[in-house]
Amino acid sequence: MDIAQLEPTKKINPKKKLMKINWDALGVTTSVACAIHCAVLPLLMTSLPLFGINIIHNHAFEYTMIGLAFLIGVRALTHGYKTHHGSMKPVVMFSAGILLLVLKEVFHDNAIYFLVPAVTLIVAAHYINYRLCKKTGSCTDHTCAHQHS
Repeated sequence: MDIAQLEPTKKINPKKKLMKINWDALGVTTSVACAIHCAVLPLLMTSLPLFGINIIHNHAFEYTMIGLAFLIGVRALTHGYKTHHGSMKPVVMFSAGILLLVLKEVFHDNAIYFLVPAVTLIVAAHYINYRLCKKTGSCTDHTCAHQHS
């Protein structure tokens, strides 16, 4: 008997495979990209106007980035909270981080004092959410948008 005959065939829907996103990893990536943007962009400040680029102190751009981080974080943390662990710790940390990002925009002169703890809290919230989801062992291909190794 051939081994292929012994193993049940499992059809994988290609659309579902493409929709699997590790929202915590995406949240961490977005937060780190935001931190890099805030740290490196002032160094490039003198050359950006030569290229017609003005994203320094551009409130629309800044609030769009904060909104993107917020949406990704809400998606990841809601999934983890409701489906897996029920812990409010990542939610509280994430909320404090987002609040600090908004305060960074309000108090520009002290932005660095808000930015560092904000990014730290947001990244830590995603990491803790990921670890709590993984710890429960309830995440499978059929119930979860991210895979665990």
